[in-house]
Amino acid sequence: MKNILFILFLLVLIACKTDSNKKMKDITIKEDVAFLADDKLEGRQTGSDGELAAADYIAERFEALGLSTKGPDGYFQTFTFKPKTDPHQEVNYTVKDGDSTITGTNVIGFLDNNAENTIIIGAHYDHLGYGAEGSLYRGESQEIHNGADDNASGIAVLLNLAQKLKKKNKGNNYLFIAFSGEEMGLLGSNYFTKHSTIDLSKANYMLNMDMVGRLKKDSTLAVYGVGTSPILKQVVKANNSKFKIIENESGVGPSDHTSFYNSEIPVLHFFTGQHEDYHKPGDDIEKLNYKGMETISTYIFDIISDLDDNGKLPFRKTKNESEDVPRFKVGLGVIPDYLYDGKGMRIDGVSEDKPAQKAGLQKGDIVVKLGDSLVTDMMSYMRALSAFDTGDKTKVVVKRGADEVEAEIEF
Repeated sequence: MKNILFILFLLVLIACKTDSNKKMKDITIKEDVAFLADDKLEGRQTGSDGELAAADYIAERFEALGLSTKGPDGYFQTFTFKPKTDPHQEVNYTVKDGDSTITGTNVIGFLDNNAENTIIIGAHYDHLGYGAEGSLYRGESQEIHNGADDNASGIAVLLNLAQKLKKKNKGNNYLFIAFSGEEMGLLGSNYFTKHSTIDLSKANYMLNMDMVGRLKKDSTLAVYGVGTSPILKQVVKANNSKFKIIENESGVGPSDHTSFYNSEIPVLHFFTGQHEDYHKPGDDIEKLNYKGMETISTYIFDIISDLDDNGKLPFRKTKNESEDVPRFKVGLGVIPDYLYDGKGMRIDGVSEDKPAQKAGLQKGDIVVKLGDSLVTDMMSYMRALSAFDTGDKTKVVVKRGADEVEAEIEF
């Protein structure tokens, strides 16, 4: 009965939006985020009623925007899986009913321009519910993880791009995919590439938006995958007049573009950086930069426009930079600013009751030395960290404004 009432409430909520003065096709980025990150969707955990309500909403938006269905069941592509107990094992998509299984739902819409090749534009819409595995919340009570930035923001930009592309840039077809199961290991995108509803040999390139809702004052935007086709680095630079771009050549990373890179399709992934609310209940709608999201959507549209008459882009393999990341047994308990390109490692957030907080480190501090090792960037920071074990003590030096501050760390 509870589930029936919940679904009825969500249907009423959707109907209220549909009956407003605006049609579904004219909904703004902010309105899309507001629906997807509402408490009523209970954090959109994969397979939950809230995720299914989000899928229905996205399908409605696709229909209103004039996208045709491209899933095995209308706009929907469902996949059933058993959660992994070993992070290194392959996910089992072939399971028996009742065997602790979960059903995820990809939402797929198609814009057919009768072109030879198709651009894939994707973003995941699932999140962590009340704090599924991956949550960084350490409170005693369960709290809804609304995932406004992660990743209602990416879906909202995807829908905005669909609206922009309806009448322009006819050199390619467009496949828009809202992925389920990303938080559980890129499951929806992985499943799609193995059960594609288009001929993937005709896929031109893939664009992925994951956490694009918190553009900072310095307008730093990370663009990953620029090495996956020879022209991409040039195009990313040539169309930029608004952002401080942080480039990464690799096509491998912790989001859905990786599934397409592994299928030998060029990719670009857009990301505005982590923050203190990442995978916590505080990732809510009032903290997003909606003007920044509009600017990012326009930038991606400009990249698509520039490539419209370039034909099919050649794929190029890139180095998997994650293979070079040192393994470490301890942590400072900080959120690094992955978009910082100065000297050192800038702290973007400090976790409660962890070594950094106990040592008095603060958000905005820049780590320049850890133990005997100089810290010049993220990689040197991780190398320095990998030398320590639980119980070790050492000194850390940070830049705080114009001053250098030394503190003692106990791991």
